[in-house]
Amino acid sequence: MSATVKPFFDQATYTWTYVVADPATRHCVVIDPVLDFEPASAKISSDSADLIIDYIKAHDLVVDYLLETHVHADHLSASHYMRDKIGGEIGIGSDVTQVQSTFGGLFNTGEQFATDGSQFDHLFKDGDTFEVGKLTFRVMHTPGHTPACVTYVLDEQAAFVGDSLFMPDYGTARSDFPGGDAGALFDSIQKILSLPAETVLYMCHDYLPEGRTEYSCKTTVAKEQNNIHLKDKDKGEFIAARQARDKELAAPRLLLPSIQINMRAGELPPAEGNDVHYLKLPIKVATR
Repeated sequence: MSATVKPFFDQATYTWTYVVADPATRHCVVIDPVLDFEPASAKISSDSADLIIDYIKAHDLVVDYLLETHVHADHLSASHYMRDKIGGEIGIGSDVTQVQSTFGGLFNTGEQFATDGSQFDHLFKDGDTFEVGKLTFRVMHTPGHTPACVTYVLDEQAAFVGDSLFMPDYGTARSDFPGGDAGALFDSIQKILSLPAETVLYMCHDYLPEGRTEYSCKTTVAKEQNNIHLKDKDKGEFIAARQARDKELAAPRLLLPSIQINMRAGELPPAEGNDVHYLKLPIKVATR
């Protein structure tokens, strides 16, 4: 593969971020960058993103795109911060509008929050292609984890799959978020696994399951045929197993702050009259 792929791992959220560059032209993309957030103090910092910025500057790279595979529920996106610092245009799947409509209502954002995806510079549809130097990316709509999930296929040799798939020994993404669907997830995974067997698949997360001692960022289509959530299961069996597992999962630690930031392309909600930015916390009251 002619591209260089530099992974960065954020230990706090188990997230992989990638800088994918064309060595011939030094143009690059950044995929799924992380902004640091401490929920107890509501403090946002940029240490993780700054490491990537330092790498980009040290290698004299030009950022064309800051790409999101979906509206993440487990970390804050650094795309807006990085765009301000080093340029690039923020891209995501066009069905982000569904996520914005759903969560705009949940957080009662009112008319000040547009649900047309206009916070992003590019809304990619299934089958869209774009060039980065001499590299070609193809967008594959892969919903199921969320309705807006996309996979970025690089020169038909590698794919950045977001949360649809994890390493073969860990399984697949949950499908119980609003707009998620286990059947759609199964179909999307089959779409990914229809790529050539040698295609390299880059993960968005790795959670280091028991029996493995090192975090991993990539596998192949061939190896994913043995994914523990997929092997020997037809679609109906996968749906039943996925839904049963999802019922046992707790909400992600950063779910509420992440969604509010990420549906805005990584930008904070507007400051209020005292010039302070606030995140909302919808309260659920249990009844007997």
